[in-house]
Amino acid sequence: MSYNILVTGGAGYLGSILVPELLKAGHKVTVLDNFMFGQNSLLEYCAYENFDAVRGDAREEAVLRPLLQKADCIIPLAALVGAPLCGRDKSGTITTNRDAIALITKLASKEQRIIYPCTNSGYGIGQKDSYCTEETPLKPISLYGKAKVEAEQILLDRGNSISLRLATVFGMSPRMRIDLLVNDFAYRAVTDRFVVIFEGHFKRNYIHIRDVARAFIHAMNNFGAMKNEPYNVGLSDANLSKLELCAKIKEQVPDFVYLEAPIGEDPDKRDYIVSNEKIERTGFKPKFSLDDGIKELIKGYRIIRNTRYGNI
Repeated sequence: MSYNILVTGGAGYLGSILVPELLKAGHKVTVLDNFMFGQNSLLEYCAYENFDAVRGDAREEAVLRPLLQKADCIIPLAALVGAPLCGRDKSGTITTNRDAIALITKLASKEQRIIYPCTNSGYGIGQKDSYCTEETPLKPISLYGKAKVEAEQILLDRGNSISLRLATVFGMSPRMRIDLLVNDFAYRAVTDRFVVIFEGHFKRNYIHIRDVARAFIHAMNNFGAMKNEPYNVGLSDANLSKLELCAKIKEQVPDFVYLEAPIGEDPDKRDYIVSNEKIERTGFKPKFSLDDGIKELIKGYRIIRNTRYGNI
């Protein structure tokens, strides 16, 4: 079955991978984006009859209302992503990451489906050796985490929605982000051959960007059985500390040197391990391992050497 899908923020890091997959699956896709990073990641899809792009702000009712009228399904990716960027623009974070979601729920009909990308940084500091499940209380620390968690609650209260609580995403994208943890460490391994890390024993979960796109399509295809629930989306064999991640990268970049020093702190204070069993019970299984992603990133960083590929 094909749908008319509205993807806000569809030209970003995730959208640039997800939109082509939606088009390949036969859906009609309209992207609303303000193109704040000057990206041209979707240009090749302008030749597709089922693709349309609108330059505009997902916070503006006059922009959003006519686009929503044509949509069967809404994927609201538009957001200021990551604690550093959100710390720089606090009002933009609240209005984009939370209030724009509230606007969508106000304007959309109850029949329209929404699949939302939340963050598992909402778990904050986890209990040692205890897995965070979807029933674990959310205790976000950063403004980014708080705004995303509040938006998730708005959608779940609204109904006919699914929230995907994404692990830390990695992998190459036409709208690349080097500032994400795996992407960042792999970049430093390839270009600098060293990294100094802080809070090296802090653990988090990881997921390949193409598996995130697959999770959205899985949620769309299984919407009736999955709706009105949150789902963790990550690699069950990749609950790793920063030091363990560096060791993984060193397996593929043998001259990579990593040192630990008390020089900083994670603004999200992410330190937790996550269970992805709930979404796996619905039939979803990731295809891309952490090793696959590191191999891919090494190839990509032979091509790009430019710090403009980030959100900060």
